[in-house]
Parts: sequence; structure tokens; C-alpha cells
Amino acid sequence: MITKKLIAKIVLFVLFIHNVDAQQSIKNYEKKIDSLISTEFGNQNEPGGVFLVYKKGKTLYRKAFGKANLELNVNINPDQVFQIGSMTKQFTAVSILILEQQGKLKVTDPISTYIKDYPNGDHITIHHLLTHTSGIKDFTKMKSLPSIAQKEMKPEAMVDFFKNEPVDFAPGEKFDYNNSGYVILGHIIELVSGDTYEHFIQENVFDKAGMSHSYYASDRKLIPKRAYGYHKKENSFVNKTIISFSVPFSSGSLMSTADDMLKWQQALQQNTLLNKEETQKAFQKYKLNNGEEFTYGYGWHLKEINGTPDREHGGSVFGFKSMGVYIPSEDLYVIGLSNCDCHSPTEITRNIAKITRTSVKK
Repeated sequence: MITKKLIAKIVLFVLFIHNVDAQQSIKNYEKKIDSLISTEFGNQNEPGGVFLVYKKGKTLYRKAFGKANLELNVNINPDQVFQIGSMTKQFTAVSILILEQQGKLKVTDPISTYIKDYPNGDHITIHHLLTHTSGIKDFTKMKSLPSIAQKEMKPEAMVDFFKNEPVDFAPGEKFDYNNSGYVILGHIIELVSGDTYEHFIQENVFDKAGMSHSYYASDRKLIPKRAYGYHKKENSFVNKTIISFSVPFSSGSLMSTADDMLKWQQALQQNTLLNKEETQKAFQKYKLNNGEEFTYGYGWHLKEINGTPDREHGGSVFGFKSMGVYIPSEDLYVIGLSNCDCHSPTEITRNIAKITRTSVKK
């Protein structure tokens, strides 16, 4: 009996020590992340952001920094809604693959199949648009952009705005990040589905993934827990420049929360939206006409963090910046959202992923 009691006490003591060590490890990890984020988001009287870290079934970190609204002096909460800018492209790319899975299009189709009068449309494919290898002029680089920035533009009118511009190169010759290509993709989604881009995303992505706090952006709708966007001017802040969301459209007009972006990542991993074959198309590298491989799939940059492959993408739109990093081999996802384009979460998010890989083993 003495031996059994002694063994039981030893086991309890070991478990106690292990639990204390685990709690201390978590505290040390949180301090590291807090310190890293505070270098850019440390002033609680400024616009700020939200950061979330998830690994293998556990949310390791979820915190908010700064103000959601400066005029009302309202602090940011972790469930605040932000504009995500070009992270919208992930949703556009997956929507194209959903339509392919439904047998309604193929990524190898030339865009002339859907937009009859598009210049050189017989040689530019949906694949070229998805991979930023079309050579089409990026409308965000056009000097005439301010003339339409605040107008309500139909997708067809947006395509007409840039389609007759001189191309930068022949399709498939180069990789050059391009917003125009993703606007065309949004137009194709509407033409093929017979639905609006906004409703298609809502029904086929947000609803199925359980993303109940994600939206097509609007400055008029009442959006619960909206974070307001800001620019920094010298030593003060101003409200973000007003644009019509019909201009960035399917290249950059969605809004979401850190929690919903995690649901998005999980829906992709669990093949909730796409089968494995279609999902793989988004996350594989492709080659240019000369056989050179480039590091972009469909809606994601495919890079590395300390030699380990990752999938990542950022976003920037007036008043907001965003960044998401996923490391498949470790089921590690880090998302950072900011409500001032003066505060970038890009490098912080990547550095959090690096720290989490080495500090959190499980």
C-alpha cells in the first residue's frame, strides 16, 4: 500500500510540474508575441488591429490592439470586422474552382468564351488571370483611375475601363501581380453563375464555411462591429479615403474577422468547399511559357518560412491592411488585420509564424 501511495504521489507531482511548465511556456509565448506586435501596434490611442494564431486544433493567441473608432474612443475587440483588401482574391479564385467543380467552366478556357470582344481574348485563359500572368494592364496603375474611384461601376464597365489599354507582355510570359485579372474573374463568375458576385460568395463560401461576420464591403450598410479605417497624416489621423467598392470589386472588396478567416482556412483544409483535386489547383506552383516556375498558385503566394513551405497573402485598401500565413505541414495559421494603412501586419504575421514554430511544439 505504501508503494502504491508513493507512486500515486510521484505521478501527481510530475503532472503538477508538467502543468506548471506548460502554463509558464504559454505565458512566455504570449509575452514574445505581445512584444513583437507592440513594435507596430503598441499605442492604444491609435488605430490598431487584431492578431490570431491557430495550430493543430488550438487557438494559441487572439488579441486586439488600439482603437476601432477614434472619434468615439472605442477600443478594438478581437471580433471586429475589417476590410481585407486583396485577400479577397482567395475567395475569387476558390469561386472559380467551385464553378469548375460544378462543370460550368474550365480554368483552361480562353476568356473570349465568356467576354466575346475582349482584345486577344482567344489567347488569355482563366488560368492566366488566376496566376497574374495575363499581361493585362493593372487598372490600379492607370492615371485615369481617380476619374472612376467614387463612381458606382458595373463589372462590365470596370472591364471596359482597362480592356483596351496596351498589354504589358504576352500571356504566360511573366508573373506580374495584377488586379485587373481578378476583376475579370469576378465578371466571369457573374456571367457563368447568373448571380451577383456578392451573393455567390455569400451562398457558396460564407454560408457553407460558417463565416457569419463576413461581407461584401459597404460604407452604407450597418455592419455590426465594423472597425473604421484611417490614414496617418504627419502626427495625426484622418478617416480613410472614400472609394466605390464596385471598383476593386472581386480583387479587393470583402470584409471579415480574424475568427471568420480561421473558419475560411479550416473550410479549405477540410474540403468543405472544394474536393481535393480542385483544392490542389489553388496551392500548386505553375510555370511560365519558358518553363520557369513562379511562386503563386490561384489566389495565394506559395513561399517559405525558414525553408518550410507556406501559403500566404496580404491585402491593402484605403484605411486597412491584412496578412494571412498558413504552414500546411504544421497546420499553423496566423492572421493579422489592421484598421490603418499606416500599420502593416505583413512582417509581424510572418514573424509570429516563425516564433510559433519554434516555441510551440504541439
